[in-house]
Amino acid sequence: MSAFDPIRVYRKLAYNNALANTRLHRACAALRPGEFEAVRVSFFPSIKSTLNHILTVDWFYVDALEGGTLGFKAFDIEEPFDTLDALSVEQNKVDRRIVILCENLNPEALVRVIDLHRGNRIQREQAEDVLSHLFQHQTHHRGQVHAMLSGSSVAPPQLDEFIVADDARFRGEELGTLSWDETMLMR
Repeated sequence: MSAFDPIRVYRKLAYNNALANTRLHRACAALRPGEFEAVRVSFFPSIKSTLNHILTVDWFYVDALEGGTLGFKAFDIEEPFDTLDALSVEQNKVDRRIVILCENLNPEALVRVIDLHRGNRIQREQAEDVLSHLFQHQTHHRGQVHAMLSGSSVAPPQLDEFIVADDARFRGEELGTLSWDETMLMR
């Protein structure tokens, strides 16, 4: 039996995050004209608003995890992208940054203090807590988009088939889109 790897869960969550976003964005690409921006019942008023929120929050936290000082400038434009295509390109970029962060983690990096620039103050948190919060935030808002798709012309996609080995048969398309393979997910 191999030794326990405390970083593995973060790598897997980073891969899960990117794969789920890829699947969700692909489903949204099938929406009829006007459905992406249509007013719906949720925390944010549309699929467009919710996906933009996911992205800008990712920019905020990933920048901090990388040692940057972007802070609230990440939110200067509440909805930076009007089209799903442009938004998807940027979401993919930040998802890859999260994967790289998690692939390069070590136990010391997990406990380092991250400065979150919050306007007039700096919030200081351990990296492992910031990452856990980021993944929770993503899951929470993807669930809202999933629910909003239920009221659209597109069936909501399955979003929980990315962690365990037995689900490999369901994720091949997303892996291909990202140019990944199963060995990356299982290490």
